[in-house]
Amino acid sequence: MKLLVSILFSSAALLPAVSAHAQIHSDDADGGRAYYVEQEADDLIVVASGVAQQARESGRAVTVLDRATIEQRQAVSLADLLATTPGVTLSRNGGPGAVTAVRVRGAEDAQTLVLIDGVRANDPSSPAGAFDFGNLLAGAIERVELLRGPNSVVWGSQAIGGVVNVVTKQPEAGLSARASAEYGYADQVSANAAISGGSDRVQGALTGGWFRTDGVSQAASGTEPDGYRQYSASGRLKVELIPGVRGELGGYWADSRTDLDGYPPPSYGFTDTAEYSTAREFYGYAGLHADVGPVANRLSFTVADIDRDNFDPAAGAAPLYFYRGHSERFAYGGDARVADALRLVFGAERERLGFFDGASRFRSAITSFYGQAIVTPVEAVTVTAGVRNDDHSRFGSHASWGASMALRPASGTLLRAAYGEGFKAPTLYQLFAPFYGTGTLDPETAKSYELGAEQELIGGALRIAASWFHRDTHNQIDFDLGSFTYRNIARTRTSGVELEIAARPAEGLTFTASYSFIDAENRSPGYAGNRLARRPRDSASVSADWRTPLGLALGATVTIVGDSFDDAGNFTRLDGYALAAIRAEMPVSAGLSLYGRVENLFDERYQTVAGYGTYGRAAYAGVRVRLP
Repeated sequence: MKLLVSILFSSAALLPAVSAHAQIHSDDADGGRAYYVEQEADDLIVVASGVAQQARESGRAVTVLDRATIEQRQAVSLADLLATTPGVTLSRNGGPGAVTAVRVRGAEDAQTLVLIDGVRANDPSSPAGAFDFGNLLAGAIERVELLRGPNSVVWGSQAIGGVVNVVTKQPEAGLSARASAEYGYADQVSANAAISGGSDRVQGALTGGWFRTDGVSQAASGTEPDGYRQYSASGRLKVELIPGVRGELGGYWADSRTDLDGYPPPSYGFTDTAEYSTAREFYGYAGLHADVGPVANRLSFTVADIDRDNFDPAAGAAPLYFYRGHSERFAYGGDARVADALRLVFGAERERLGFFDGASRFRSAITSFYGQAIVTPVEAVTVTAGVRNDDHSRFGSHASWGASMALRPASGTLLRAAYGEGFKAPTLYQLFAPFYGTGTLDPETAKSYELGAEQELIGGALRIAASWFHRDTHNQIDFDLGSFTYRNIARTRTSGVELEIAARPAEGLTFTASYSFIDAENRSPGYAGNRLARRPRDSASVSADWRTPLGLALGATVTIVGDSFDDAGNFTRLDGYALAAIRAEMPVSAGLSLYGRVENLFDERYQTVAGYGTYGRAAYAGVRVRLP
């Protein structure tokens, strides 16, 4: 650990840098809570407090990934890009499209809330309510905000590990368009297009994507590749009805198919099979926004439908089993700028959840009220504090508190402190699943403390940041092998340090690095002292990019992941690994460029889930077009 930290900081000391600038329109994290202002790409965030604010006003750790970063890294899967950011690790059950879990600061993957254009995207029909990042590709995405740490005051249930806010192509006045297509290893084909346009009063945006690959065998011991394909689309519309009143519509749709491996008789070992799964996802939003005096008001309705089916052709054409998850939410939100030093954020929500497994339907509802004050008593200090109450139709009421402070004692210096509470309501499966469900479960809860510091040096040419965090989780729901039902039997404790560096030693040359130490300890009876499964203590990522005077862009990323265990008993070790990737892009003419990359450059053999296959060395090439 000491050697790795020394290498990162020694490298950064030689490379002064500036953060990238871009003109963006900040988007709402929850269906329209933001304002539309031109800012530096990393300056304006919404995920920390639910409304648009300057990053330097927030006491919480937030990472922003914009479209420029996605294209620079040539990212196909959002999960792979997130894995290069502080505090994030992932595991994948095979190749592209396979079940992919993203864990933030050592929390369970189901304890991270995911939003797509303001719609809660976590699956109500999955056992723990986790979002599967395997089907979330980067083609339609314009911006991602990652909040690290609990924050249920703003976001309610599931915000224990953090919040991932995904924003697709935004409507804008004028006309803009982009398209890309690439081909590479395993007969992989990817094509994406996006267009946005409109007048001052009406703007719309559309995206479309197609992806297919032969993949790799899910079973590491298998020889038959397991393919994946996806069609996806998104659309957004904004209309100014009258001055100060705006209507919005939005939707994201994806249709995916993933080949699987299984456990066929007579050996029942994990091997090649003809099984496959399908997933159809739709996330929709409708909202009305009205400014009345100093208060920005929002009424919204969101809906999420997730249909999952599993097939085994050897057993017939009908699905072996299927799940239907549905959620809908009615919400009111207010943002009142009472004075220059006081901003009040408040709202009410009603969320209804449904789950159908082919035999039974299960439902629950949550009614929520929240309030938050953002106070700037002096120019150098911003204090945020709030409370939320969630009343679940099955387990009753739960209150969450949170507070943070951002201190700016000098130009380029930011000190952060935050206390956050998170809770996760029991899922419908955990409550009602035949034979396994327990209707008297309590919510999972977490308390977290965080300290951080950021410093800009050399006139903003070098940025160094460090964060310390500690989180205790109680009443975690797990499967009880004694009763073969779900129970509140798990406890965990996670603490760690995150370090970040961004530098720009010369015009066109950038360098970023991050290191995370995460001590994720299982404190449950029978497992006390064990490390939580698939949580490496050490992880790091280093990227360098150079755009030459001729326009040729060259880049490389190295991701290092330490050892971990695949199981709660810590019997099966997953060896650490290092993955290197190189990339290049060359402009051919204005708006047209060719690009290519090689992933896993040194053909590293590794696993993120025991027994599941991963890609070796793989190369890809493509073309990108942009208008204007």
